[in-house]
Amino acid sequence: MTNRNEREDTRGGEKPRKRAGRFGIDHASGRLMLGSFSIGMPRSRIARMAIGIALILCGFLGFLPILGFWMLPLGFLVLSHDLPVARRLRRRLAVWWHRRRKPAG
Repeated sequence: MTNRNEREDTRGGEKPRKRAGRFGIDHASGRLMLGSFSIGMPRSRIARMAIGIALILCGFLGFLPILGFWMLPLGFLVLSHDLPVARRLRRRLAVWWHRRRKPAG
């Protein structure tokens, strides 16, 4: 017996997607994936770049209430979808992180 969510995930012959542990923009759905959370992103490249730049600029004001330094990495993550330089840096960071977390031996 399968529950409703499993039937929806396998509809159309598609395999269910693993949501946890991903960081970046899912190209199929156009959503920003932050581990198990997802945020809708505009389809327009200009709008995504404007959001990324705004997040970075507001991140520099992290000493103020509500605005915070958490906006800096989120802005770079949004920009990494459209800018090759930011994409390379994100991939290097991901490789470094996985090597660091890899158990010894």
